[in-house]
Amino acid sequence: MAHPDAQQIAPRGLIDDPRITTVRVLYSDLHGVARGKDVPLAEFPRIGKHGLCFCAAVMSTDLQHTPVLGGEEGYPDLVAMPDLNTLVPLPWEPNVASCLAEVGPVTGGPAPADPRGAVRRAVAGLQELGFTPQIGPELEFFLLERDPASPGGVRRRVDRPSMVYTVGPQVDPNGFIRTLTEQLQSMGLGAYAANHEYMNSQYEINLHHGEAVDAADRAFRLKAAVKDVAAINGLVATFMGKPFNDQGGSGLHLHISLDKDGSNGFDDPDAENGISTAMRHFLGGVMRHAPALMAFLNPTINAYRRLVPDSLAPTHANWGWDNRSAFGRVPPERGPATRLEIRVGDGSANPYLAIAVLLQTGLHGLREKIDPPEPVSGDAYRAEDGGDLLPQSLEEALDALEADELLAEAIGPEIVAPFLAMKRFEIERHRAYVSEWELAEYLHHL
Repeated sequence: MAHPDAQQIAPRGLIDDPRITTVRVLYSDLHGVARGKDVPLAEFPRIGKHGLCFCAAVMSTDLQHTPVLGGEEGYPDLVAMPDLNTLVPLPWEPNVASCLAEVGPVTGGPAPADPRGAVRRAVAGLQELGFTPQIGPELEFFLLERDPASPGGVRRRVDRPSMVYTVGPQVDPNGFIRTLTEQLQSMGLGAYAANHEYMNSQYEINLHHGEAVDAADRAFRLKAAVKDVAAINGLVATFMGKPFNDQGGSGLHLHISLDKDGSNGFDDPDAENGISTAMRHFLGGVMRHAPALMAFLNPTINAYRRLVPDSLAPTHANWGWDNRSAFGRVPPERGPATRLEIRVGDGSANPYLAIAVLLQTGLHGLREKIDPPEPVSGDAYRAEDGGDLLPQSLEEALDALEADELLAEAIGPEIVAPFLAMKRFEIERHRAYVSEWELAEYLHHL
């Protein structure tokens, strides 16, 4: 539905910055890529009332721009309705304000894939049980310079080892990350800190926790902002999980708790280890569906190159107390800070879908009172009680998702069907592609 004030938007009105001449309306596709249109401010009142139409096949179009599905339905439209509650000026483009959109069908048309709506549905299910999910996203990315002579046409901007947790000009030439963090904070995205991460030219911008849809919106906008501002500065930012063979990868870590009646529903000071029955059941649901979760948390072929022992990314379906080698980590804080951290997510994951599937599996655990397995101790990569090995490839993860009927139904066929089709097509393209590794390995010897 249109915002009640949509018809009142004029060249000023809700947008009180006299420099603004354009509104950028954005939504997430299944990859997590920002799609949308730029609308001249004078046209925005009409758009706020009627929305913008897009070919719905954008939701099943791969990253090489092949529409994998859509023709069987005649390539119908979807409608993106601006959510004016998300309207905000962009500090790095002084003439542009941006807002997110709610995606829906044209009148009488099929329901399109709607990642933001998937989070809303999961939240509604938890609210039926009296819980409001809180999410704290952590996103890592590499900041690169263009270099036609380097693989992929890029090189690392800061290429010195052991710069983790370092700040200032040594790791942030010209203050790019510092300035961007300030701009994101000024937009209300909850950016509260930034630093260089473990890998060369890798960074993390921390976001405050918040209610699930808001947290997903802010994570989505952060990814789009990082890439846009990098492009403005002639740089390349990537959330690709493992872009370099000699470096580790970038993750999407999600901290999850459930609010109940104004208190943290995961906290119970009288229970063993200080965590509530609700937290144990939520964790049990996540562990039950861990193999299928991998398809959305690690949605690329490249993502599985990151999941190796001693990488601070998990390889098994397990959880532990303050254990960063596990799939699920329960940090040591209690009281209002009691939470579950899911550490397996790849930087390439769509924040909306990652949050939606985790909430749906936790919801299943709460409804069915599923107990988690025993926690893993020490080195989770090699522990005897380390749990089942996670899918080792995107293909295995897609098979696990397809076999998990409960999760597939919870997320919805309008998302799962195009996601599976698009990703299986990606696998087939990869299977037929001759890589540089193969040429280096075989060409001269065989």
